[in-house]
Order: sequence, then structure tokens, then C-alpha cells
Amino acid sequence: MKKVLVAVAMIFGLGSSVAFAQEVKETVAVEAQQAPQDEYTKIEVSELPQAVTDALAKGYEGASIKEAYAAAKSDGKVYKVVVVTKEGQEVTVVMNEKGETVKE
Repeated sequence: MKKVLVAVAMIFGLGSSVAFAQEVKETVAVEAQQAPQDEYTKIEVSELPQAVTDALAKGYEGASIKEAYAAAKSDGKVYKVVVVTKEGQEVTVVMNEKGETVKE
């Protein structure tokens, strides 16, 4: 009789484990690709043309230059400059070699 009870308990145990089994769905990882930064290469702030630094000093009085990037375009070099204003806000400015603001 004990063997029968043990057998019945095992059957119910296995049956209940199947009832609580979860279906595993296959997940697919999607890797986001970041677009290159328009072929801009990081440069030292000291490498910026004088016209660009003068225009930034005039347009963003009291600001400091955090980062600078350069890219060769069909109409000459273009500079992307990250400026920190005296209020602490970061502003990105794109200028040509003459210190004129350019739209990207």
C-alpha cells in the first residue's frame, strides 16, 4: 500500500511540475548602430582658427570652449565647437574657417 501511495504521489508531483512549466520565448537582441559624427575628428582647442575663436568670444561672451571637432567639407573646413556658457549651459556651434555660423 505504501508503494502505491508513493507512486501516486510521484505521479501527482510530476504532473503538477508540468502544469507550472513556463514557455520560454526566443528573444532577439537588437543592436542600435550610431551614425558616425559626420566625419568630424576631435582636435585641440588651440588648433581652432583665430577667426573661429574670435567669433565665439564675440558671440558667447564669458563662455569657455569645452571641445572642438573639425571636418573637411566640399566648401572648406568646418568646425563643430562645444561651448559652455557663463550660465553653465552647453551649446554646440558649427562654423566655417572664417568664423561664420554654418547650418549642418
